[in-house]
Amino acid sequence: QVQLVESGGGLVQAGGSLRLSCAASGLTFSRYNMGWFRQAPGKEREVVAAITWRGGNTYYGDSVKGRFTISRDNAKNTVYLQMNSLKSEDTAVYYCAADQFKYYSGSMDYWGKGTLVTVSS
Repeated sequence: QVQLVESGGGLVQAGGSLRLSCAASGLTFSRYNMGWFRQAPGKEREVVAAITWRGGNTYYGDSVKGRFTISRDNAKNTVYLQMNSLKSEDTAVYYCAADQFKYYSGSMDYWGKGTLVTVSS
C-alpha cells in the first residue's frame, strides 16, 4: 500500500533552518504531484508548498514565499521542504501528500502521518 513517511522535524530557534523529507513507497513516485501542508494547534490545515510530478511547477503559500523551498528527487522517491528563516508562527505538524492530478489541494489522495516542527522565539 502507499506510504508517505515524513522526517526531519524538531525544535529550532527562530531564524534557524530545518529540512523536512518525505519518503514515498507503494506508488510510482515520478507520476505523482507532491505537497507539503501544515496544521497548527487550533487552526485549519493549510498548504505550504507543492511540486508537480516532473518538478517543473511549484506553488508556495503566501506565508512561506521566499523562505521555504520544495524539491524532489524522483530517483530516491523523496520530496523535501527546505525551511529557512523560521518564525514562531511556522510551528505546526507538517504533512506530506501525494496525488496524480491535484496539485496543492487539501483533498490529495495520500497523506503521511506528519512531523512536528516547533520554532522557539
